[in-house]
Amino acid sequence: MEIKITTSQILKVLQILSWVIFIGLCVEAGGVLVNTVITLFINAHGVRNFWDGADYLASVYSFDQGYFLVITIVMIIVAVLKAIMFYLIVKVFTEKKISIAQPFGIALKNFIIKEAFLAFAIGLFAHSGFKYSIWLAAQGLTTANLQSLNIDGADVWFFMAVILFVIVQVVNKGIEIQKENDLTI
Repeated sequence: MEIKITTSQILKVLQILSWVIFIGLCVEAGGVLVNTVITLFINAHGVRNFWDGADYLASVYSFDQGYFLVITIVMIIVAVLKAIMFYLIVKVFTEKKISIAQPFGIALKNFIIKEAFLAFAIGLFAHSGFKYSIWLAAQGLTTANLQSLNIDGADVWFFMAVILFVIVQVVNKGIEIQKENDLTI
């Protein structure tokens, strides 16, 4: 007995997975934003509500509130960009602008370009957060665990952006070939 997994089944699983990741990233971004606002404006002890990196963020907050604000803004930007990235993926599944019958089109090209720029921006902000945490360590604070702050892996995001830009060029060639084929038929 052979089990056959079709493309539509794989796409359905990927759509569900994309929704789950998108919701999780929205919760993360909202949690960091709300905890930052609570800590800065309502209750200074709110810094303990950050689930990961609470000890580091508490030490940064007690050292200087401006430094705390910068590191949390970087965390918020990275989290929001990740959520936007998955929002675009969810949007592709729900709007169905990309045709499986003729996959090479402007909609696919625009989607991949947006994803590439988002990956590059995430890498840029994650790298700036990394450099900022190194600078904070030079100021006398403990070294941050960037993974717990969710601003690690800038090199991976840059790598992903480059790969996506290469894929855009392949899609461009596919669009040209598809147009030539449409004209010859």
